[in-house]
Parts: sequence; C-alpha cells; structure tokens
Amino acid sequence: MKRNNFIERSLVGTLVFLKESVFSDDYAARRAFLQGLDPRCKLAAILMLLLAVMFSRNIYFLAGMYALCLLLAVSSSIRLGFFLKRTWVFIPLFSLFIAVPAIFEVFTPGQAVARLQLFGLSLTITRQGLASAGFFFIRVLTSVSLCVLLVLTTRHYALLKALRFFKIPQVFVMTAGMCYRYIYLFIEIIENTYLAIKSRVGTVPSTKKGQMVVAWNIGGLWQRSYTLHNQVYSAMVSRGYTGEPRDMNEFSAAGIDFLWLGTAFLILGLSLWQTYYLN
Repeated sequence: MKRNNFIERSLVGTLVFLKESVFSDDYAARRAFLQGLDPRCKLAAILMLLLAVMFSRNIYFLAGMYALCLLLAVSSSIRLGFFLKRTWVFIPLFSLFIAVPAIFEVFTPGQAVARLQLFGLSLTITRQGLASAGFFFIRVLTSVSLCVLLVLTTRHYALLKALRFFKIPQVFVMTAGMCYRYIYLFIEIIENTYLAIKSRVGTVPSTKKGQMVVAWNIGGLWQRSYTLHNQVYSAMVSRGYTGEPRDMNEFSAAGIDFLWLGTAFLILGLSLWQTYYLN
C-alpha cells in the first residue's frame, strides 16, 4: 500500500506540476504590470533583456538583472513561491550540476579557497572556479526567469500572434499552438489510464505483470495519440483555423509600452557598454 501510494502521489504530483507550469492563464488574466503591456512590446523587451544577459560578463550586472526579474514577478501579482519553484527546477539546477566541476583546481586553476577529501582524492576549490560556476549559473537562471515571466503574463494565443507580427515562420507558430492544445489532452489521457488501471486492478501487480501492463498502455497510448492529433487538427480547421493565431482584442501600444521598451533598450545598451568598453 505504501508503494502504491508513493507511485500515485508521484504521478499525480508530476501531472499537477506540469498543468500549473503550462496552463497558467489565471496569471495572464490578472490586472498587473506585465499583463497590461502590449504583447508585441513585451516580447521585444524580453528579447532585448535576454540579449543583455547573454552579452554581459559582469556577475553584479547579472545579479541585478535577476533582482529585476523578482521585482517584475511581484509587480505582476505572481507569487514568489510559485515563480521560484518554476525557475529553479530543471534547467537551472541541471546547469548548476554541470558547473560544479569548474570550481575545482583541476579544471580552473587559481587561488585556493578550500580543500576537500573525496574517495581518497584531494580536491582544491579555487576562487576563480567559484566565480566561473556562479556566473554560468546566474546567467542561466536569469534567462529562464525572463522566459517564464513572458509565458506567465501573456495568453498563449496573444503570444503566438505577437510571434507572427515579428515574421516568425507560420509553420513554427502553428506547431507551437498545436502542441499547446495537445499537451492538455495528453495529460488527461495519462490520468484516465492510471485511474482505469487502479479501478480494475486495485493492488500493485507483480513486477512482470506490471511491466506488461505498462508496455500495453504505451502501445495503446501511441495509437490513441496518433489518432487524437489528427482529430484535434480537424476540429480546429472545422472552426475556421487557417494556421494564423486569432485574437478578438487587437493589439494597441500605449505610452507605458514604449517606456518599457525604451527601458529594455537602455539596459541592453548598458550591458554592451560595460562589456565591450568599460572592461
């Protein structure tokens, strides 16, 4: 029973986390700072901020950019716990694991800070290695935070329409829109399949039977997915979908949009200046 409950909690928790991460239109519908900006100006500004993060070679500048991300999250009525949980998981933590070897003298020679004994090996941590690993991690973290802010504060169809305004190829935008709609149906299939197995079996089967059940459901899910994506596309076409995202509200930029766009441009200029001239 404990093993069964653990599997169920893990599966349900993963699906809930995925739903909250992808389908968070409640945040985009709130009346706050980023939500009230024109999607075109917001997309262009976030792109310039990403370029500023990419070109910067100053860790203090990157720390300031991350502080700006937190400030934008608060001003956009996004709970910090919700925001941090979605920006620190997966990519930033994975990048941290990649950057860990760089802190040792073997890979980054420099001034010794501490020495460790691991499995009979003497490893030296250098100040230059810590700076290099921290720089890499905070750059990835800030970039992910900016992307999450854009997705959380913009409805998906408005974001797709903004992408088309900047001449992003239609096939890319259409594929992204189809994937967004299909992921929700895919999650529902997984939940219903697990509920059906649990209601008919009731207990955890043996390892061999469990592997057979999983294999059967993978095959069945593949066939259902192949049929379902054709049905989803046909349903969208029958309702007038032509590959172009449509929104009942037309885009209209105001003074605050141009102010935010100009601020992002100044930050990008500051990043280029302190990287290529100041240094």
